[in-house]
Amino acid sequence: MSNKNLFSKCGYLRAPFVLGIGRYVCQLQRVTIKFCKNHGGSVGVRRFLENDLINYAKENPGVVVYVKPRRHRNPVIKAEYLNGETHWMCVSNYTREDIVQWMELMRTQYHNGSSYRLLRMWHTEFPSIQEPWTPFTFKNPEFNVTKFPNKKLGECIKIEPTATEELIRLFKEQQEAAEQQENEVQGTIG
Repeated sequence: MSNKNLFSKCGYLRAPFVLGIGRYVCQLQRVTIKFCKNHGGSVGVRRFLENDLINYAKENPGVVVYVKPRRHRNPVIKAEYLNGETHWMCVSNYTREDIVQWMELMRTQYHNGSSYRLLRMWHTEFPSIQEPWTPFTFKNPEFNVTKFPNKKLGECIKIEPTATEELIRLFKEQQEAAEQQENEVQGTIG
């Protein structure tokens, strides 16, 4: 197991302030696409720029897109979010379709949440003053002071008859009633 996650950012997953209440605010503020005009690893980025960049800019008017050519370097996409965080991604040898998917992912996430080292799986801003629930939470408090064995608490719980038992009882009653009628009919004949 590596120790590289010890130096990464740690914290809790949380939504940006008031996100989801009222109108949606895209958290991606700025995208900078750095690429080389001649480098073989930049082919996917160049194809994205030629075919999809204008549509991406039209569909996302709130996101500022910068294109920065540079010589003899690997292509990089840098995303900057409203909370001040930045996300760098090397896209060397990626296809045009991969670039489209990564641009969409950067647009929909609110920061680089995948690099967070979570302190806990859950977090609340308003912790409860109560203790956690247990199976004994709502039990009768008289059990706390009772001396065991106790005849009252040890009695068998009286359970009402089940539906099957009730049907069997009704069937037996019908048989008995039919036998009585048969006996009465035989008594009047004989």
